[in-house]
Order: sequence, then structure tokens, then C-alpha cells
Amino acid sequence: MTKSTCAALALTLITSFSAGAEGIHQSTLTPAKAAEAKRYPQIVLYSVAWCPHCREAKEYLTKNDIPFINRDVEVDAKALEDLTIRYNSTGVPVIVFGKDKEEIVMKGFTPELFQKTLQKARSK
Repeated sequence: MTKSTCAALALTLITSFSAGAEGIHQSTLTPAKAAEAKRYPQIVLYSVAWCPHCREAKEYLTKNDIPFINRDVEVDAKALEDLTIRYNSTGVPVIVFGKDKEEIVMKGFTPELFQKTLQKARSK
């Protein structure tokens, strides 16, 4: 490969990465959304991509603007460890409300069970 070919390739890569960085959009948290998010405890969903119940949980949370953290246990070894050891579960979805000693763990998903568990978490 000649110097000019290497230079052209390097310039192409730099341009591609620069264009890609400009294409990255991060959502902004408006004051209204920030206030709304404070109404909820931290919610962590342990899931896998192919699970229909996990998909239903994600769709429900998203549709209802409920902030949550998704931890896919097939791609995140620490999430799998937490799921199996900390929460003593081998199935998904598992939803954890709150943090540390205030945690409430919900195994499985239905909208009714979610709302019931959310109310428990809010009352703590």
C-alpha cells in the first residue's frame, strides 16, 4: 500500500468516525420529565432479548414513560451473576424496585403485578 493510499484510507476512516459521532443523539431530560422520573424508585429489569414476557415488560414501561434500567443477562455477566446469586433466580423477567436495603424484587411480569409492587416500593 502506498503512502497516498494509506493517507486516503486514514482520512476516510477519520471522516467516517467524525460523521458517526455527529449522528449520535442523546435524549435530554426536560424539567417535566425529570420531575416525573422522581415519582418512581430506581427500577432495574433483568431480561433477555428473546423473552416475550421481558419484551412485554419493556414495552409497558416505555409506553407508560416509566424510567428503568435494562440489564440483559445474556450479554452482561455481572447482571447474570446478580440475577442468579443476589436475587436467587434462574428465570426472567425479574424487576428490582429501589436500592440496597429498600429493594423489592418482582419475578415475572404482568401490569397488575407491576403496579401492586410499585405501590409497595413507593410506600417504603
